[in-house]
Amino acid sequence: MSDGTNAELTRLTAWVHGRVQGVGFRWWTRSRALELGLAGSATNLPGSRVEVVAEGPRHACERLLELLRSGDTPGVVEHVAEQWARPRGGLSGFVER
Repeated sequence: MSDGTNAELTRLTAWVHGRVQGVGFRWWTRSRALELGLAGSATNLPGSRVEVVAEGPRHACERLLELLRSGDTPGVVEHVAEQWARPRGGLSGFVER
């Protein structure tokens, strides 16, 4: 029987602030998310921000959040705000917008 932590599905929305547009950040995020088996998107927003939406196992979403904050991303991440919610479903693959 699972303890529930690894199998629990969740939705992570992360707003990444900094120099993260035009530097390959969304491509890099997509690659990491696909490696973790997550579905979702990375979207440029006004004000030098990228919105990352990812759904999948909670442990994989937490790992993606760690990677976004790691300092090993393209560009310069100044701050990452996060919001957790129940998964909505309907996502297929991981897209750059």
